[in-house]
Amino acid sequence: MEREYAKRTELLVGPDVMARLGEVRVLLFGCGGVGSWCAEGLVRSGIRHLTLVDADRIAPSNVNRQLMATPRTVGQVKVEALRERLLEIAPDAEIQTLEKRFSAETAGEFEMEGYDYILDAIDSLKDKSELILRATHTGAVFFCSMGAALKVDPEQIRVAEFWNVRGCPLGAAIRKKYKQNHTWPGHKFRCVYDEEVLPNRGGEGESETDLFDKAQLNGTTAPVTAIFGMTLAGLVVKDVYQKIVG
Repeated sequence: MEREYAKRTELLVGPDVMARLGEVRVLLFGCGGVGSWCAEGLVRSGIRHLTLVDADRIAPSNVNRQLMATPRTVGQVKVEALRERLLEIAPDAEIQTLEKRFSAETAGEFEMEGYDYILDAIDSLKDKSELILRATHTGAVFFCSMGAALKVDPEQIRVAEFWNVRGCPLGAAIRKKYKQNHTWPGHKFRCVYDEEVLPNRGGEGESETDLFDKAQLNGTTAPVTAIFGMTLAGLVVKDVYQKIVG
């Protein structure tokens, strides 16, 4: 039956919030360990209009934490594998996919002004810094995930306004970059972050602060990345709810 999966959510939030969740347009950058779980949380909560952005294919190393990554899907395009998974949950959803990387050079290709919410779950510091600047100069509500690698303690995950994020090397590096360049986000925005930073005990990784041009190569766990992603999705649901219910 159509949208039967949404009945429990509607029981909690009411038909007006449910209707609005079905109307808003969400643009999600990054479909990895954080983004894939965020997408699932959004669709299971009643979001029907979702655009997924990621340039990568599923690798064997993704299976430990990415929702759609299994031995069967290794080699598949991430956004397409994730779209297939989401449509199994919500066949009526409109899931668009963009198999491309966001960067300063490609930023104009994403038509960000057409969205109600923009979510950042990318792991390149250079690209994340650019996305923050671009997204916060649109009319969309923007939420951001800081780094979810090098962490095992789910009790340390929290949400704060970007300039109040503490103990996160990624957040500190982006703030430093903005101050050095005298460039600033268009408005305040909230981030999911975690102050825990553990060493890689199984080999040499790379510090988040060293990686401005490539994805971080650090150890990760499924529970932490999933909680980051679900929290990001929850911020959207909460925002829609509060705008209607108060």
